[in-house]
Amino acid sequence: MAISTGRTHQIRVHLSAIGHPIVGDQTYGGVHRRVGDTLRAVMRLERPFLHACRLCFTHPADGRRVEFDSPLPPELEAVIDDIAAREEA
Repeated sequence: MAISTGRTHQIRVHLSAIGHPIVGDQTYGGVHRRVGDTLRAVMRLERPFLHACRLCFTHPADGRRVEFDSPLPPELEAVIDDIAAREEA
């Protein structure tokens, strides 16, 4: 499945349609009322668990490669840490 444009919600809609909704996405089905103890940390999120750690593209005006890196935000890192701690317990 190719995503051809950056239309609002398109990635979220496509992922939900193939049964892989984004965690925490209340609009397209990534939130479940019952989650196991291991995933309970996800319920604290006030946004979807969606993050681009790196974006790369060819600049349309001059053809140079443009790259951006972004670390995982603290609230998403906290969810991962909580899940890892529960799995170790």
